[in-house]
Amino acid sequence: MNSSAINWAEVGVSHPHESARLHVCGQASYTDDIPELHGTLHAALGLSPYAHARLLELNLEAVRAAPGVVAVFTASDFPGDNQCGPILKDDPILAQDVVEYLGQPVFIVVANSHQQARHAARLAQFKVDALPAVLDPRAAHAAGSYVLPPMALRRGDAEQALLQAKHRIQGQWQVGGQEQFYLEGQIAYAIPKEAQGMHVYCSTQHPSEMQHVVAHALHIPSHSVQVECRRMGGGFGGKESQSALWAGAAALSAWLLQRPVKLRADRDDDMMVTGKRHEFHYDYEAGFDDNGRLTGIRVAMISRAGFSADLSGPVATRAVCHLDNAYYLSDVDIRAMCAKTNTQSNTAFRGFGGPQGAILIEYIMDDIARYLGKDALEVRRQNFYDRPDSGERNVTHYGQTVADNVIHELVAELELSSEYQQRRRAIAAYNASSPVLKKGLALTPHKFGIAFNVTHLNQAGALVHVYLDGSVLVNHGGTEMGQGVNTKVAQVVAHELGIPLAQVRVSATDTSKIANTSATAASTGADLNGKAAQHAASQIRERLAAFAAGLSGLSAEHASFAAGQVTIDQWSMAFGDLVQKAYLARVQLWSDGFYATPGLHWDGKAMKGSPFQYFAYGAAVSEVLVDTLSGEWKLLRADALYDAGNSLNPALDIGQVEGAFIQGMGWLTSEELVWNAQGKLTTHAPSTYKIPAISDCPEDFRVKLFNQANRADSIHRSKAVGEPPLLLAFSVFFALRDAIASLNPEAKISVALTAPATPEAILRAVQAINSQKAS
Repeated sequence: MNSSAINWAEVGVSHPHESARLHVCGQASYTDDIPELHGTLHAALGLSPYAHARLLELNLEAVRAAPGVVAVFTASDFPGDNQCGPILKDDPILAQDVVEYLGQPVFIVVANSHQQARHAARLAQFKVDALPAVLDPRAAHAAGSYVLPPMALRRGDAEQALLQAKHRIQGQWQVGGQEQFYLEGQIAYAIPKEAQGMHVYCSTQHPSEMQHVVAHALHIPSHSVQVECRRMGGGFGGKESQSALWAGAAALSAWLLQRPVKLRADRDDDMMVTGKRHEFHYDYEAGFDDNGRLTGIRVAMISRAGFSADLSGPVATRAVCHLDNAYYLSDVDIRAMCAKTNTQSNTAFRGFGGPQGAILIEYIMDDIARYLGKDALEVRRQNFYDRPDSGERNVTHYGQTVADNVIHELVAELELSSEYQQRRRAIAAYNASSPVLKKGLALTPHKFGIAFNVTHLNQAGALVHVYLDGSVLVNHGGTEMGQGVNTKVAQVVAHELGIPLAQVRVSATDTSKIANTSATAASTGADLNGKAAQHAASQIRERLAAFAAGLSGLSAEHASFAAGQVTIDQWSMAFGDLVQKAYLARVQLWSDGFYATPGLHWDGKAMKGSPFQYFAYGAAVSEVLVDTLSGEWKLLRADALYDAGNSLNPALDIGQVEGAFIQGMGWLTSEELVWNAQGKLTTHAPSTYKIPAISDCPEDFRVKLFNQANRADSIHRSKAVGEPPLLLAFSVFFALRDAIASLNPEAKISVALTAPATPEAILRAVQAINSQKAS
């Protein structure tokens, strides 16, 4: 009864997103759209105006006296733990005694309306003893100030390899952070229930963690807290751990007042309070031979963690594990430090440290190519991991064998389809005759590990209910944030039961249905929850097959489920009819399912093991045009080829690749985070923070999926398409670098372009090249 062998499928088909019609018609319900219960109050957070200070006195009289204010709460009002740190308990929901960044929540105002609460929150008077504020990660590193102990990974003898290298380069570089900028801001709606219960509607990627935070904050058991999320208007990692502050604050207010309370962040407050993608600073040294093949590398990575640990440790771990990207590193010495700064506590963001690790090795590859006077693609090829079973250069620096490497074939296909070599020659000719406008071209690959680095998180559960009319309801532990996990899970269940997708519906994620779930993160949403749902549906199918065998007098082993029919040899019955008969015969028509990813192990102290089930590969070619007088630029064309395995839904996957590419391009080119000398984030609104717009997308945008099944036993041999394609945008940054380098094509020098490559950064790099050319 292997459903994958049936010549009928609901997987591998480009179905629309299950909420697409609701999205475009404005009928999709988000947390703020839930009809408010009678007596609902609205909360706002009072924020610290200081980056680092000891609180001597907090005068809230004006806040309490403001129009519409019902109550004001501080840290002392928590019955339980005033904590929302996901790993370490170093992150208070409300600051007490000391504030550690400008924008840190200090109190909660509850009023009759959202505007009344927000206005009142600005009226507090602070009396403080100002403390020194560290705002720069390198300054924190110099002072030995970290949120976690530094980590190190070594293989071979990097020092000796560098000493013996034919060529060596070294330098410093940095890549900025990034605001998640989800369309729907942070929000929680808490409703007290009978018997000391609490129901929290929350825009979150991790309902189980929200449940635990609320339970601990209120000092009640987890079974008394129900957290529900139908969908989010985007998450990108920003709602993995940091939705906890908002859930905890709303729940505390509802608990103490015994009235429903909604806490919805305005965009400015959201950006002032919440963490971003980690900014990284690098010191690097690399040794290589005449062909550009790496022989040794030493790297120090310093990340801006912010004031608390949050998820900085796992982010740094993934950065270390992804330093190799698609390349074999023989002798390495890697150190990673999570610098403590008096800024927002940085958190998960699509890629979760992987992009920050991988982009450095691409920067080094680019520098090596410039140093040797070679095409960067030639140098990259020299360093690729070997093809599976064809050499020894196929074990990562952390000890995992790369058994599924397709980067050689994938890059070769993209090089041909994108006409890379022809365009490289054409661009060289163009630049030779164009003194101001310069074109650049770059092809960059990626290899991205799929699974949580923390092994126990790689598990999922699901419930599948079949109703008497043949319709099916599914509940699983994943959360829908627009990426289509509900659509894919529904496809898996429909395929397993042999029914049309229209007969399957996925309900809201709910901690009262699936307990102890992992976050929808690490690109594992469809992998884990799809397998769990498949397991549940397969049990129902087996029961129905056995029942059908009894009706027909034939063997259940020959039963097939396809196109809404259950067939054994020549006997056939509609799925809905069989379900009704099975109910009358008291056959169980619902089931639970569970999945735990096999074969994973990781030693966090030694930083060794096999933390990933498989790798997702991809490559992109970008062509840019740069105005070297203004620093303005345009992406003319982008070609991307992504390894989605046997795609569950090609249309959704291509959409994810397109979106990830543009989001990654924004991170590396336009999205700049700026803090002033007082520690205030000055880029805290769309007026000052520039995400890519439709005009930034290339007119010629060619995205294809690489046609090869996953070697690992993933759900229907598909591959994840959440985080990995963000790395495809590396090609845009290195195309910009290529364009700037054409100002002095004979020079074997590094192009000093920082990320994000804003027009100002491009002009600085242009001026540096021109200065070197003049000298």
